[in-house]
Amino acid sequence: MRSHRPALLAHSLCFAYGAEDAVHDISMHLAYGEVTAIAGANGSGKSTLVELLAGVRTPRSGRVSRDGDVALVVQRPEAPDTLPVTVRETVAMGTWARGARRRRADGRRAVADAIARVELTGLEERPLSSLSGGQRQRALLAQGIVRRPAILLLDEPAAGLDARSRDRTRAILREEAARGAAVACVTHDETSIAAADRIIRLEAGRVVA
Repeated sequence: MRSHRPALLAHSLCFAYGAEDAVHDISMHLAYGEVTAIAGANGSGKSTLVELLAGVRTPRSGRVSRDGDVALVVQRPEAPDTLPVTVRETVAMGTWARGARRRRADGRRAVADAIARVELTGLEERPLSSLSGGQRQRALLAQGIVRRPAILLLDEPAAGLDARSRDRTRAILREEAARGAAVACVTHDETSIAAADRIIRLEAGRVVA
């Protein structure tokens, strides 16, 4: 068990787009076995904060310490019609990790399991660009969970999903926390916020609760 120490610890994070800070002196932690909701109005700095936690962006000042591998699930990108990647290949990309070695059969089973968990079985060979927005978002969620990361960060994973898919997404995040992962999810969904173990609320780039 690794729950005796934080999975992720952020100290005094600041980040600016141009001259204006979008994130102001944020300190926080994520714990193993918990779902943390990151909430706030549009433009409050939620997505920027998650990207800083994931290491996608570099803070202007402050630091982030991570006690394990990180997977980031972004909001569904636009996929050009010419992009030659299937659902299976998209999910399989999530198994790539520096220094990780996995038997091919184990990798195939992990990909199939992740696709089943997001209820896309039968669409494995469909081009990602041919999916609906909600299906594409579920494929990206499968990509995030396929290698069972220690830290799972998500930016609006339920955006554009129907009620059934939103419920399933919440259940998956709870399952990931139950196996011991630290989960943090940017969300506007009040049901997801209420179901979280902890809530971090942002306002104008600052933690207010």
